[in-house]
Amino acid sequence: MLLQLIKPEFEELIEAKDWVALKDVLSDVPAVDIAELLIELDGKVAVVIFRLLKKPVAADVFAELPSNKGVELLELFNRQQLSDVMVNLEPDEQVALLEELPGHLTQRVMNSMNLEDQKQIKKLLGYPEESIGRLMTPRYVRVKTDWTIERSMRHIRKYAEVAETLNRIYVVDDKEYLIDDLRLTELILADPEDRIEKLMDRSYEALSAFEDQEEAVRMFAKYDRVALPVVDSDGILVGIVTVDDVIDVAEEETTEDMHKMAGMDALDDYYSQTSVTGMVKKRVRWLILLFIGQMLTVSAMGAFQSIIASAVLLSLFIPMIISSGGNSGSQAATLIIRALATDDIKPTDWRRIFTRELLSGIMLGGLIGILGFFMTFSWGYINFDISQLELILTSFSIGISLVGVIIFGNLSGAMLPFILTKLKLDPAVTSAPFVATLVDVTGIIIYFSISMLLLKGVTF
Repeated sequence: MLLQLIKPEFEELIEAKDWVALKDVLSDVPAVDIAELLIELDGKVAVVIFRLLKKPVAADVFAELPSNKGVELLELFNRQQLSDVMVNLEPDEQVALLEELPGHLTQRVMNSMNLEDQKQIKKLLGYPEESIGRLMTPRYVRVKTDWTIERSMRHIRKYAEVAETLNRIYVVDDKEYLIDDLRLTELILADPEDRIEKLMDRSYEALSAFEDQEEAVRMFAKYDRVALPVVDSDGILVGIVTVDDVIDVAEEETTEDMHKMAGMDALDDYYSQTSVTGMVKKRVRWLILLFIGQMLTVSAMGAFQSIIASAVLLSLFIPMIISSGGNSGSQAATLIIRALATDDIKPTDWRRIFTRELLSGIMLGGLIGILGFFMTFSWGYINFDISQLELILTSFSIGISLVGVIIFGNLSGAMLPFILTKLKLDPAVTSAPFVATLVDVTGIIIYFSISMLLLKGVTF
């Protein structure tokens, strides 16, 4: 709402080049809204706007920009502007930015930073890609077990400004091993003369710096926390991850899974920020694979061409048969992929899931099969002049085929994600198009095999 109100005035002041008035207008506007206003501006004008913002605000605005706009601005920034933006970004935001930059610009940005910040960034970049280590920030507050509450509060006040959050205060020993985390309210309510050790229960949850970022999403959802500590392989506290970063990861992972399940590569940026050429590159490879896969369906139909030629009624129901199996398989795949992603089920649960999906396939197939039988009989009776025996047998063929195809679709859609997980592949690529292609081929074989068995001697 605020964005829509200020946008006309924003554009008018830019056109008039009234930078003083524009600075006053932007002083109370949230960083995320300023970023949205800058997206459509020419880079040179956006650089001027940055000069009007306070340094911390400018950094927050920059962090909200899509990567392509951020790269465009960095190309135009002078050394001082680069330094001002980078020094006010959180370490995890600096890492995320550097991961997106082309090589020449990465070096230029690194050179604008002081040596201490460079060292810190290089350390974070040393963790594996998409690991929690790349996501964490080393800006947190920790205390020692033998400190008094009074000393701890002095320490907290001293470092509060640079810490990303004070929701939790972390307790470490002399070697920086994490041994507990405390809520700030516990320290506020405690006797100033008490020691930290008195508040401890040595119970805490922590993330490993080397785990995948998706683990952070699961942990935050499970424990409903604002921040979680990150430890290295030895248990030493090396940083924290905050919920705002995890929300971003969850959004990225969900978007990536949705793209893969649609049968395409995940976009590197927002849809509106992706060029038509970039979009085509992400989609064409999968479309070619799916097209080649559909040739198997053509081959399967070719094997039954004599039946198709002699039984027109059977051929009319081919789309219904294969689409029913594809729809069932897509439903099952979506349910299982999501359940695996949320840890609702484990890869070792495949036998239990097989049984569940077999039963549900039988029930769904039975219901759709009965419906298919009566619909086929009614429609064929009205529209085709064939013998009653042939119509009944054809209706039975379609009804039984629907049962078989839906059962197969259910089982293939449910089991493929487990197979891909076993192969260390992303189960999200068990997309609806792939399941549908697989079930199309199998559906043709099931349909015409049953039809040949039931109608042999009657139709062909």
